[in-house]
Amino acid sequence: TAATQARPRPGRPPRRPGRSPGHPQAAGPHRGRARSEGIPSPKSLQPNGASEEALRCEIKELKQKDLALDQEIAQLLSEGYSLEELDRHISLLHEYNEIKDAGQMLLGKLAVIRGVTTKQLYPEYDLELSD
Repeated sequence: TAATQARPRPGRPPRRPGRSPGHPQAAGPHRGRARSEGIPSPKSLQPNGASEEALRCEIKELKQKDLALDQEIAQLLSEGYSLEELDRHISLLHEYNEIKDAGQMLLGKLAVIRGVTTKQLYPEYDLELSD
């Protein structure tokens, strides 16, 4: 009844008359606009107690890392490596890791089927534990 809805509920503010809880304007100042609940505000990304000084320190560290990486790239280029060659090596390493992961998964499934550990299968396939 209307009298029941008008009474304040413990721990909650009273409802606004004429607006159901699902009404677009019932939530407050958003005036029917959808809030971006999946996108955190920059303020919420800061850890508790994060100060401006801590952020400046982090920026300084990141700039130092950027400079170190630039120097490392320059060193590799001076040793005769090309960016294309480095990109190719990185791509091949990614491919190798994907293949290795698939092999590890298959060994794990085979070990479960046989009721043994993966480690016990290594000698059967001439694998080293470091593989």
